[in-house]
Amino acid sequence: EEAPSNDETLPSGQQDLRVWLEKNHRGGKTATVIKGFIGSDADLESLGKTLKTKCGTGGSAKDGEIIIQGDHREKIMTILSQLGYKAKKAGS
Repeated sequence: EEAPSNDETLPSGQQDLRVWLEKNHRGGKTATVIKGFIGSDADLESLGKTLKTKCGTGGSAKDGEIIIQGDHREKIMTILSQLGYKAKKAGS
């Protein structure tokens, strides 16, 4: 049973995103994970696509998370703030 997706996407200024670095789950590869996005899957995918393009790398956007391959925390923080999002580094 899937949780109902929240189709109301909050304005970027009301989003409170967390940017993590994960090293363990993806076959030993480092990945930057953005959590906390509130909104539709289409908007999540759109933001994910923007981040992937600007970082020049692959990734995915699903289940309310955006995963970008590699350690791009600084770049992602900059991009998110340029887009008007509130974002904090979290985790290790």
